[in-house]
Amino acid sequence: MKKIALLLFFSIFGIVFGQKADILNVLKVQEAAWNRGDLDGFMKGYTESDSLLFIGKNGLVYGYKKVLSNYKKSYPNQKIMGKLSFSDIVVRPLGKQYAQVLGKWELAREEPVGGIFDLIFEKKKGIWKIISDHTE
Repeated sequence: MKKIALLLFFSIFGIVFGQKADILNVLKVQEAAWNRGDLDGFMKGYTESDSLLFIGKNGLVYGYKKVLSNYKKSYPNQKIMGKLSFSDIVVRPLGKQYAQVLGKWELAREEPVGGIFDLIFEKKKGIWKIISDHTE
């Protein structure tokens, strides 16, 4: 019975650890793309779907293309984009297929800005993508 309990514990631990590592890697890739001035690369962390939801200071925005368009309007060059960094990240598994990710973001630039984010990730075909982004 102890062997089964230990096996179950390590299986669950492995799933949770794997989820967290994969999700943190998505954020790391996004951060690197942003810091290169590559908004298309940054958006690869999001699901390319009309159902993508972004919640920000301007309200609700649906759809990958609209979110990308808004980023390009708001951040037309690297000077305005600054250098992105994420911190205080917490990954909360919501089963095998979903996870909530909370944290802080900061843009280092002439006029630094920052805030918090609450992301929902979904895993499809082995790949984690953001399906909902609430950033303030």
